[in-house]
Amino acid sequence: MNDKLTAPFVKWAGGKRQLLPQIKERMPKKYSKYYEPFVGGGAVVFELLPTDAVINDINKALINTYQQICNAPKEFLDCINDLDTGMWEDGKAYYYAKREYYNDKLMKGEFDEELAALFVFINKHCFNGLYRVNGKGLFNVPYNKSRRPSCNKEAIMAISDYLKTITIMEGDFENACMDAREGDFVFLDSPYAPLKPTSFESYTKEGFDIESHKRLAKLYDELTNRGCYCMLTNHNTELIHELYDNKGYRIDAVNVKRMINADASKRVGEEVIIYNF
Repeated sequence: MNDKLTAPFVKWAGGKRQLLPQIKERMPKKYSKYYEPFVGGGAVVFELLPTDAVINDINKALINTYQQICNAPKEFLDCINDLDTGMWEDGKAYYYAKREYYNDKLMKGEFDEELAALFVFINKHCFNGLYRVNGKGLFNVPYNKSRRPSCNKEAIMAISDYLKTITIMEGDFENACMDAREGDFVFLDSPYAPLKPTSFESYTKEGFDIESHKRLAKLYDELTNRGCYCMLTNHNTELIHELYDNKGYRIDAVNVKRMINADASKRVGEEVIIYNF
């Protein structure tokens, strides 16, 4: 496997590609099993390529895509190729037709290789690569005018080879960490706490509210007591400091660019990396 090809196959809000150097320099030198309960686009796991790993996300469509690429990469690539080569001259109309079809399959619970291909296609052809759903759980991001191919065949095959060696889960973050033990490394990159306390949004219709952040902080404490190496990233906000300050954890503030924001003036910010070792 050419591990240089194992990079995220989708763009994801809060993706950690730009923070990889800061994350890697703070990681434990040695650890047993790797856990990532909020895998998202997978920037960290695809950079580290741990040999014994569990990845998880609550976004069922996202995890279906991981599973289809793992188990049926050729069928997935055939579907992607059909979507890319079948694009109409009117790309905008084609995108909205495929988005509607994707949402229809989503509502019917048709989690198959076609849905996975549609998931990647709309991610690569939607505005800012932002995965966002409305209150009904329907994807609603507009077209970005791109006609570029949705993925790289060699990269998908390399990712598939790697995913076959690890465990892929779908569900709540606590369940994903249930078996974590002393010496394991748990990387926690949950949906971000809002910069404004009044605005809670998430990329799944289930949402990730203040109570979820409190539950995550409690899990972080429990994992620490188990002897796990824990690292968490989030916005540098008052809420996060309320949950993690004064517990003996290291909290480093780092500057980031928020490329997902449509307003260029708001594409700078500060995040924290919190670790217990």
